[in-house]
Amino acid sequence: MLKQDSQIPLYIQLKEAIRASITDGQLKSGDQIPTESELSEEYSVSRITVRKAILELVEEGLLVKKQGKGTFVNKRKIERKIVHFLSFTEACEANGMTARSKVTKREIIQPTPREQELLELNDGDALLFIQRVRYADDSPIMIENSYFSYKKFHMLLNEDLDGSVYQLLEEKMNLRPVRNGETTLELFRASEEEVELLNIASGEPMFFQESTTYDQNEQPVHIARLFIIGDSYKFYIK
Repeated sequence: MLKQDSQIPLYIQLKEAIRASITDGQLKSGDQIPTESELSEEYSVSRITVRKAILELVEEGLLVKKQGKGTFVNKRKIERKIVHFLSFTEACEANGMTARSKVTKREIIQPTPREQELLELNDGDALLFIQRVRYADDSPIMIENSYFSYKKFHMLLNEDLDGSVYQLLEEKMNLRPVRNGETTLELFRASEEEVELLNIASGEPMFFQESTTYDQNEQPVHIARLFIIGDSYKFYIK
């Protein structure tokens, strides 16, 4: 219960009580929290106090209000530095989540002039195109379209790619992806392919990220084009 005689305002005590319920797992991602009147009765505080506590938690991104439905625990976002190299698997681990993948396409295709330049391909070299849906725990987070030199990385055609491709490359080829080159980040809305693969609504806000990854010898490894669900990710610069 809240301490009525504490110097800490009641709305802050309530706010921290709700936060604790989320942190210790009593309230999980997607759960609806009790109504204002239910919280008011449970904690013996006014509706105004409840409203202020909830508003601050919504502003912090911990809760989300849905018109006509109520207030819910927001989905956890994966935090990822945008200027330092961090793989999806590492980003998930850093956020206490488990990464997994589902391969949806593996094709040999011809590169565009730009892809040929970025991957330093010779004339006539083909691309190995691999598409995977990446999951954090059981939630689909992104579509990962990767483009490799087929000549250098044809072994990936027959490998199990449900786990970390970077770990596989290190084990099989002693090759460590260590940095991204120039990275672009754009906003767009989900189209038919994203809707189908990620099980989201048409028009859902998404990030599009494109970068070229390099190994420890400063050789290009692959081009990555990522289609990321907007409310599942938070990029930050440090």
